Amino acid sequence: MRIGVPRETWPGERRVALVPDGVAALCKAGLTVTVERGAGDASGIPDDSYLKAGAEIADRGAAIGAADVLLTVRAMPADAAWKSGQTVIGFADPLGDPAALTPLAQKGVTLLSMELMPRTTRAQSMDALSSMATVAGYKAVLLAADALPRMFPMMMTAAGTISPAKVFIVGAGVAGLQAISMARRLGGKVEAYDVRPAAKEQVQSLGAKFVELPLEAAGAEVKGGYAGAQDESFYRRQREMMLQVVAQSDVVITTALVQGKRAPILLTAEMVEAMRPGSVVVDLAAERGGNCELTKPDQDVVHQGVRVIGPSNLPSMVPFHASQMYSKNIVTFLQHLVKKDDAGLRLELNREDDIVQETLLTLGGAVVHARVTELLNAAGRAGAGRS
Repeated sequence: MRIGVPRETWPGERRVALVPDGVAALCKAGLTVTVERGAGDASGIPDDSYLKAGAEIADRGAAIGAADVLLTVRAMPADAAWKSGQTVIGFADPLGDPAALTPLAQKGVTLLSMELMPRTTRAQSMDALSSMATVAGYKAVLLAADALPRMFPMMMTAAGTISPAKVFIVGAGVAGLQAISMARRLGGKVEAYDVRPAAKEQVQSLGAKFVELPLEAAGAEVKGGYAGAQDESFYRRQREMMLQVVAQSDVVITTALVQGKRAPILLTAEMVEAMRPGSVVVDLAAERGGNCELTKPDQDVVHQGVRVIGPSNLPSMVPFHASQMYSKNIVTFLQHLVKKDDAGLRLELNREDDIVQETLLTLGGAVVHARVTELLNAAGRAGAGRS
């Protein structure tokens, strides 16, 4: 069985799907690994490191064309060189753009989505979303600290006492918790809010204050521990109640994402205007439109003296360790799928296995994922209704 690792072509993407340690693990398991020349350059991983780990280095055509399984960071948009019978694993945005999967399925490519990995104990070591959220939460605080015209920690000096920066984290998922931890390490006074009641204990365990808002959220936590989407009236009341906390904050970091949907607006222009000049907002939902009304993906917006930073791909800003973590996730997933019998190694897609069931998007010429199929059917009905 031959594994191919192409260089990422998405603009600004600096991660690579497999690092040399991952190559060594796969080679030890009996797999042959071919890495596209220069695939790891942007992550600080030279071709020589892959060669020493046991990989072959080839041009793009050979790395893709000879592969049975392709390991990618961004599996979509699909590469024209992918062919029938190949299996591709990577982030595929299946809930955000389900229609893009149909031509790939018809081509005969089998696609598995890393972002749909179930959040269960069995799949924890394969959970790439959590890995990348950890990197994003860490980097968000560093961006804020760099942009803020004041220091994070309280200091008592001969020139007087410097008060700590006030940091407000909206959303206490993996990224939010990492941001809390990092902001606390830098000496900030940290508060956090999440719609999920269970998040309070996690926030407090990291030494931050949990902001209590008298709001009742319907389905605050959905399968996998994710925060559930709420209706607009809930978000409106939430914004009204958060205004006072936001106005007193030097840094606000927003992390609220709902898979496959536009990010909810949690921070209005009015709320930003209530912040002191020099304050900073870092919006981790920029790729999905942003939690802040003023966010523009991959741009810094200065509004009445407040800087709104909207990075769309924070893990790519820490490519070495982001690649290392992602590689571990994808190698563990691949090892879960590869079975050995008398004929040798083969890829077994057991659809009774919840890990396969949740991540398998296309197989045998069709889109087979239940949630994606439901979205495609709904889009078809809506299109028929308009015609």
